[in-house]
Amino acid sequence: MEFKLPDIGEGVHEGEIVKWLVKEGDSVKVDQPMVEIMTDKATVEIPTSTAGVIQKLNAKEGDVVKVGQVIAVLGSSGSEVAQTQAPAAKPAASAPKPAAPAAKPGASVPKPAVAAAMTPAPAPQRSSVSPTTSSYTATPGNVLATPATRRLARDLGVDLSRVDPTGPHGRVTKEDVQRFGGASAAGPAMPVSNHGTSLARSSASLPARGRAGGGELETLVPFRGIRRKISEAMSRSRTLIPEFTYVDEVNVSELVAFRKEVKEIAEKQGVKLTYLPFICKALIRAFREFPTLNASLDEQGGNVIVKNYFNIGIAVDTEDGLIVPNIKNADQKSILQLAAEITELAEKARTRRLSLEEMQGGTFTITNPGPIGGLITAPVINWPEVAILAVHKIVKRPIVTEDDEIKAASMMYLSLAVDHRVVDGAVAARFMNVVIEYLASPKLMMLDMA
Repeated sequence: MEFKLPDIGEGVHEGEIVKWLVKEGDSVKVDQPMVEIMTDKATVEIPTSTAGVIQKLNAKEGDVVKVGQVIAVLGSSGSEVAQTQAPAAKPAASAPKPAAPAAKPGASVPKPAVAAAMTPAPAPQRSSVSPTTSSYTATPGNVLATPATRRLARDLGVDLSRVDPTGPHGRVTKEDVQRFGGASAAGPAMPVSNHGTSLARSSASLPARGRAGGGELETLVPFRGIRRKISEAMSRSRTLIPEFTYVDEVNVSELVAFRKEVKEIAEKQGVKLTYLPFICKALIRAFREFPTLNASLDEQGGNVIVKNYFNIGIAVDTEDGLIVPNIKNADQKSILQLAAEITELAEKARTRRLSLEEMQGGTFTITNPGPIGGLITAPVINWPEVAILAVHKIVKRPIVTEDDEIKAASMMYLSLAVDHRVVDGAVAARFMNVVIEYLASPKLMMLDMA
């Protein structure tokens, strides 16, 4: 049976093989994770749709394969693996006749037992193959479902063949599985995958190039997976977008005090309240006045596409690289709802559980290097968006008030990188002034709920 790369999601035509989770000769069960595929949206585990034995892997880790391409071949039993690995039987030494030509279609093929009698075939090389895999458990495999839905069903212990489908053409959706398994809409907490591509974790086992006094001169780190996708995205952004960075500072003393005041209320509701939800709300107010910063540029069509919805991306620092899930319709959510969703998305990003939907459709991105350090950064725009805001650490330092008094204040730098083809410097400055106004007086957000 040919195993083809399935349709991973809308708009995804190819993916990079990050890691094979099986090897040739392995027995696999229905819905067993077989390969990790990295697309430009997310990393997903692709499960098998049938049980069998891996006879051949047609692609290597790091290869880019297209949807519908055969990436592996499965057999139905261990005996088939042995047959494919056994050399063809040679004619007896005393036989005067030459070797028989290749069998034509429809011609009878000698049985393995006859071939074995003529010339002993070597024993199968992989003794781990189990004969119990010869019968296919095909019922769940015949169910229409995406890889993400199959993974969710596996984690919930749900038999897909028992789930009533509500999707198009009888497809079982994630919601169907959650409903059947009694799971919440957010899905279950899944364990961290141990198949990550972190450079720090994997470099110890990589080949070294040259040694001097017993030390390694160079270490070869495979440039693939999320790191390669980040490279492609950053290169595209820098190549296509003539950007400029606008920097300003904001006195967030009132915001610090207000957050401290309501933090305990949030904790009682199980919500970790950071400054990011307030920044999201301030941005939404600024988008209302300057909508071209929540947009994308369609050069081919000759249009600036202004988005009348607000899907704000939050850049998350993970072991695999920078991941940017986005909060859908952020304007329709309260401060506490935003806080809860930011925490959830960050956790999903770090444990590699983000869905394609959570990675698609962003309209603006916030990156937050503040907790790590540094004063000011010039962030790279997350194409096809036209702007990105970098939020820096809050530092207490002296300022001069309007009454010429010197007092301590909690100050924060903001860096706004903008696509100059769409947004002029004056517009960027005015946009930033609105953001600063709301961050400096957070209670305005309570009076004007965006």
